[in-house]
Amino acid sequence: MKHLLSAADLSRDEAVLIIDTAAELAAVTDRSVKKLPTLRGRTVVNLFFEDSTRTRISFELAAKRLSADVINFAAKGSSVSKGESLKDTALTLEAMGADAVVIRHGSSGAPHRLANSDWIQGSVINAGDGTHEHPTQALLDAFTLRRHLRSGAGDLSGVRVAIVGDILHSRVARSNVLLLKTLGAEVTVVAPPTLMPYGVESWPCHTSYSIDDVLPDVDAIMMLRVQAERMQAAYFPSSLEYSRMFGLDSARVARLPEHAIVMHPGPMNRGMEISADVADSPRSVMVEQVTNGVSVRMAVMYLLLGGMQEEI
Repeated sequence: MKHLLSAADLSRDEAVLIIDTAAELAAVTDRSVKKLPTLRGRTVVNLFFEDSTRTRISFELAAKRLSADVINFAAKGSSVSKGESLKDTALTLEAMGADAVVIRHGSSGAPHRLANSDWIQGSVINAGDGTHEHPTQALLDAFTLRRHLRSGAGDLSGVRVAIVGDILHSRVARSNVLLLKTLGAEVTVVAPPTLMPYGVESWPCHTSYSIDDVLPDVDAIMMLRVQAERMQAAYFPSSLEYSRMFGLDSARVARLPEHAIVMHPGPMNRGMEISADVADSPRSVMVEQVTNGVSVRMAVMYLLLGGMQEEI
């Protein structure tokens, strides 16, 4: 395996290997020296055509902890803003000797175009493409779920997860549905009809139009941000109405099983899809998700670039 483009590309064994590797690498963050020499001499390029905070910094920190040289490339202020194509940008990076390109792009399929061309010889890692996928987010979510619900070992067989919110525009939802299914979890996506994707019945998950119906029966609930920047029409009457019908507040959390955890990929709209008291409650694992993201991205780069391709 040379690239990570989609959660669907991973078999159960490959996904478990990445999560197991991340668990081992997580111990590095507890050391006084938080670095491994694994990728010394390798160059990782963060190629971000969309704004990002968590994902870009997470990939940068992961690469640096593996001793790689990191180049951060933002479309704003670069030749892309002058009209340079993805091909020419990629050829420039290849000429500079990039061993891996982490790409976030507003167009669905851009990482696949990069990986399936002769523009880049190194590995391509999808850090989010349009409304399509975000596979490393799904991996870190699975890692977090396993730590809390499976004693940190094996797959996620039998775990019940509800993903609630703007499913239509969410690459996180798509990747999570695919990966969690591969790992044996039972997933239900919950949204108003206007925010449910066309063809969702073909996804390997259940669907519901009521958050209240799923609350008593899940081990984890993942709230998604309403992506207003991707919306070209009115998908619900008002923010207040959406929050009343699909928001997670303390009254709804009280209906969850005692062991259930609350997740959010971030950034969150406090007071809309999730109330502030729930976001800051002991049940919330959102800060831990960010921490786990570094370990998971270290594992992905370690396995793709660290001479262990045959193992994955």
